[in-house]
Amino acid sequence: MIDSGTPTDGPSQHAAATPGTPGAVPADAAAGAGLRMPAEWERHRGTWMAWPERLDVWRDGAAPAREAFAAVAEVIAAHEPLTVTCSPAQLEACRAAMPPGTRVLAIRSDDAWMRDIGPTFLVDGRGGLVGVDWTFNAWGGHGSGLYASWEHDDAMAAAVCEVEGARRWRSPLVTEGGALATDGQDTLLVTEESLCDPNRNPGRSRAEVTGLLRAFLGVRRVVWLGRGLVDDETAGHVDNLAAFVAPGVVLLHWCDDVADAQHARSVDARRRLEAARDAAGRPFEVRLLPQPAPMRITEVEAAGLQPAPGTKPRRAGDRLAASYVNAYPGNGYVLVPRLDPRTDDEAAAVWAEAFPDRAVVTLPVREILLGGGGIHCITCPVPDPAA
Repeated sequence: MIDSGTPTDGPSQHAAATPGTPGAVPADAAAGAGLRMPAEWERHRGTWMAWPERLDVWRDGAAPAREAFAAVAEVIAAHEPLTVTCSPAQLEACRAAMPPGTRVLAIRSDDAWMRDIGPTFLVDGRGGLVGVDWTFNAWGGHGSGLYASWEHDDAMAAAVCEVEGARRWRSPLVTEGGALATDGQDTLLVTEESLCDPNRNPGRSRAEVTGLLRAFLGVRRVVWLGRGLVDDETAGHVDNLAAFVAPGVVLLHWCDDVADAQHARSVDARRRLEAARDAAGRPFEVRLLPQPAPMRITEVEAAGLQPAPGTKPRRAGDRLAASYVNAYPGNGYVLVPRLDPRTDDEAAAVWAEAFPDRAVVTLPVREILLGGGGIHCITCPVPDPAA
């Protein structure tokens, strides 16, 4: 059994020092150590997920969510090694629900968003792996966070690094994996809404945040978008708004309806992308993914929750942050959400065009959306450092 609070070796023994102020971290820490953040579509050594357990987040005893998570797990496990974490009390139930060959570990978490609580991995080109352990405060701490206690989530990246045998760099920057998108060639996409959130990084300027991202990820160009999806509980994660599918090629969540609040946000993102250049000086090719019809929590779904003090309430009528951008490209496949029969085929075709040599697998994700995220949010890839 793994204790999620057990640390691995920290960056104080490597190129970047962890604790303290930005001044303690050399500006070229990751790049100076020869580290690179791989693109999502590069070969994975495996994927991590966490088991949904919170009854104030997942309705009807979490049974519908577990079925949805298991469907995602089945596709992943057919193509690459899968590790799933759960509380000790759920160990046998989780093992029974997972595909054969899945590694199930008793590591506590506060919720099941492994993308955000797991590490962001870097490779050194020599077979080495480093996990960046971001400071985590449940997407906004006690100001706007989604639940009152998050110590197990904040310890998850250390546990993952320990199991994977990766060096770990603890970062003072408060952010999450879903807030970051890279082309694997030194360009990073982020949003101001998320990274400059005063409940995450109060007092840090955009320039300071850019410096920390460069130091810990080794990127040379940070492209700043504005706001993410309307009513996104993460306060604007980029993984619902835009995703690289190749160097210089970005898929963008697009809203045609000028009366929808999302329209202006998508237009702003497109303008920023079209005016920007990547780290190699290339302009971006922007491909559009359709927005599904707005999805909202129903009375029945809201009634299935068990509210708890300090947890964000989920009420009937609340809009869900539904986006086809929130997909997962893995080894030989791309997992794409099914959201709306009127737009599902178009979205799958856009992903298929981006990855013509991979199987596009579509899955219904409403039960995951009800908890606040999508397929990308519940998966954390471990890149293959030998690739």
